Amino acid sequence: MSTRTPLSIEGVVPWPDEVVEQYRKAGYWQGTSIGSHIAEQVGRRPDDVALVDGSTRLTYRQLWDKAASCAQYLLDLSIAAGDRIVLQLPNSWEFVALTLACFRTGIVPVMALPAHRRHELTHLASLSEATAIVVADTDRETDLRQIAQQVAAEVPSIRTVLVHGELSNDATPHAPERALAAGMDTPVRFTDAEYEPTGADVACLLLSGGTTGLPKLIVRTHDDYVYNVLRCNDVTEFDSDTVYLGTLPSSHNFPLACPGILGALFAGGRTVMLPSPAPERALRTIDAEGVTVATVVPAVAQTWIEHQREHHTMTGTTLRVLQVGGSRMPDELAARVEPVLGARLQQVFGMAEGLINMTRLDDDPEVITNTQGRPVSEADEIAVVDEIGEPVPDGTPGALLTRGPYTPRGYFRAPEHNAKAFTPDGWYASGDIVVRRPDGNLVVAGRDKDMINRGGEKISAEEVENFAYQIDGVEMAAAVAMPDPKLGEKLCLYLSLTEGHDITLDDVVAIMNEAGVARFKLPERLVIVDQMPTTKVGKIDKKAMREDIRQRLAQEHAAS
Repeated sequence: MSTRTPLSIEGVVPWPDEVVEQYRKAGYWQGTSIGSHIAEQVGRRPDDVALVDGSTRLTYRQLWDKAASCAQYLLDLSIAAGDRIVLQLPNSWEFVALTLACFRTGIVPVMALPAHRRHELTHLASLSEATAIVVADTDRETDLRQIAQQVAAEVPSIRTVLVHGELSNDATPHAPERALAAGMDTPVRFTDAEYEPTGADVACLLLSGGTTGLPKLIVRTHDDYVYNVLRCNDVTEFDSDTVYLGTLPSSHNFPLACPGILGALFAGGRTVMLPSPAPERALRTIDAEGVTVATVVPAVAQTWIEHQREHHTMTGTTLRVLQVGGSRMPDELAARVEPVLGARLQQVFGMAEGLINMTRLDDDPEVITNTQGRPVSEADEIAVVDEIGEPVPDGTPGALLTRGPYTPRGYFRAPEHNAKAFTPDGWYASGDIVVRRPDGNLVVAGRDKDMINRGGEKISAEEVENFAYQIDGVEMAAAVAMPDPKLGEKLCLYLSLTEGHDITLDDVVAIMNEAGVARFKLPERLVIVDQMPTTKVGKIDKKAMREDIRQRLAQEHAAS
């Protein structure tokens, strides 16, 4: 356990002293670092396989040494404890090694998504004042090195671009490029004792779903993130026999720490990394590696079920648990998981801002199928309230408020939004509408935030609308969710136009592509209306639009 004084980072909302004392006294916070829990397993089982990535198999000792080499490499590049680096890597052993290197040095990774592009990466780097950005060389046809240099040109704090893969041929980069691989195999000089963070230090900055434009940054400390992982481990029953399959982007909180990759490492288990959850390869990998637990979103669960029904790709019986979260799982889909895949379904409803709810593995089938579970910690506080903040009876829909030992007290450098999202006494308003049953399990009924959930990726309606307003001739814009059988929701954009203008979906997509926006945020349908529907108080009536697009799709389906 480190005895250093915790680093102070401007923009971090501190936990109240009395709350810190309460959580430490109760044993929720142990004052330990994330790395120290993995170090225990390195000592116990150095030769056990910790990580599988294609043909690469790393033992606990090998992974630990690569992380140590990487840690020293970062320090040699003058990246210091407390500095932020934007981390955008695909699922790979390098992602894990680099993340562990950050956790061991006190360097703070900003967990960007692989789908992010210049628009989002520039925002994240600027907000965090990142000193470095880490990218793969390419993603399909996109040169991420070029995007990283564009970000470096706009964000003066960036001094280094680290590249996973081939370096570019740019003769005049805005920031020097360095090969990430060069830092993975150098002789180990790093010593944890000199750099180990305290429990109170910032471990990482996760991304919010983003309902008011671009993502906000969520501060997770070693204390609260360790507790997060340990509680999820207990509920999901991770142990040294666990073989965890990571197919969702590892920078998401769900596959990283609920319990995910970190949970497997804390328990002495094994993680198998895949670049995507495509069913053919994923189901074959489950058999080949003896996978016991996998994490997916409902859209992926549906593709796995359909593929397994048709092709019987998975022939083994090792898969014990399928965790499903990221968006509400339809009850009828939930009921098909165990009969088709042979695994117990565990519904997960949580947020990178903290609170995690899970069904338990020994719950009755009705609870597993029809609810999204209950909090993983006895210390999680839940309130379900009406429009004026008064508690509603069990069985009644209401807005979810929460606080607890792993729910931070504010976003990073976002005072105006914090004033809206957090109460003075620390309750976080998640934006979810839930029903709490008498048995304590929650059922997600909707949300009061203006957001589209496309296969688990959250899209801010406001962000898309702001791009639409940049097009000449747009009078009013409204982005809404339209139902999709595969992804749950897709984005539909409604526009009203000034006289004499004609705008197509391609026009909207073009301006967003020009700005370097992530592809998953692009609208997939455009509806032009003469006049936007409004509520009695004159606001755009998005509820009416969601019903309108639902009816349009139903009519088209009936006609086909």
